Amino acid sequence: MKPISKVVVLGGGTGLSVLLRGLKRFPVDITAIVTVADDGGSSGRLRKDYDMPPPGDIRNVLAALSEVEPLVEQLFQHRFTTGDGITGHSLGNLLLAAMHDITGDFVMGIKELSKVLNVRGQVLPAANKSVILNAEYEDGSIITGESKIPLRNKRIKRVFLTPDHIEPLQASVDAINEADLIVVGPGSLYTSILPNLLVGGIREAVSKSTVPRVYVCNAMTQKGETNHFSASDHVQALIDHFGKKIIDVVIVNNEIIPAEFLELYREEGAEQVLCDMERLKSFGFDIISDNIIQYGTLVRHDARRVSELLLSLL
Repeated sequence: MKPISKVVVLGGGTGLSVLLRGLKRFPVDITAIVTVADDGGSSGRLRKDYDMPPPGDIRNVLAALSEVEPLVEQLFQHRFTTGDGITGHSLGNLLLAAMHDITGDFVMGIKELSKVLNVRGQVLPAANKSVILNAEYEDGSIITGESKIPLRNKRIKRVFLTPDHIEPLQASVDAINEADLIVVGPGSLYTSILPNLLVGGIREAVSKSTVPRVYVCNAMTQKGETNHFSASDHVQALIDHFGKKIIDVVIVNNEIIPAEFLELYREEGAEQVLCDMERLKSFGFDIISDNIIQYGTLVRHDARRVSELLLSLL
């Protein structure tokens, strides 16, 4: 019997959750490695109050990989809108904080909650403690705090973590070393994707890996992070931070998104990420360009189609 292929996906935010919902429908062993740099909203409050890594991105990934009744997932994702002290918190974040309190260990708390939610695969933080994300802009100014980075709405030169040395979670490093396929993205480039790879041991493990390493490029730009970025601009940011040995393959959307959807995004300062094939090819990576968009109330990656393209590389 052929062994099940091991797929490691690194990222955070909505993009990662969308992809995982598609990937879990295929017979693969999934490990999601999630950023721990979030410092805003409910996650930021719990991070400060309980001295724990931020739970928000972990919560979304657990929900994406869970195999429970829709109402249970809805309950887990429910966000309180009234109540002294509880307003703004989601139940899932509070449960992760409670498990951290009970077990004394964030990773153990995730594992125990994964059993309750019947999670398909494993969810791991890049590190077992919070990290601080900083950004240096092209004008030389520096801002501290993940939630504050997009608010300046200036072009980012680089992002970096403090403290300087972040100990990676060994289980995350082991998962990368044992992977048959490594996927980076999709998700917010500077605040979800890069922070994972800025953790030293994570970066080294991905760089040394000999299996296919794939970057799934975003379909839409993000105000304050990737204003007017083309697909090659996203890839250039990866190269600027980590060199060319971090990925082998780029998956990019090549469909022109209909005007009615672009108009909705234009109101929030976002536009389509254009597939500038000539510059993309100049980097020397394998490029897979395809129609990978699904339309609903929002423009999202077609998780099933992207999953099929990823698994074709195994």
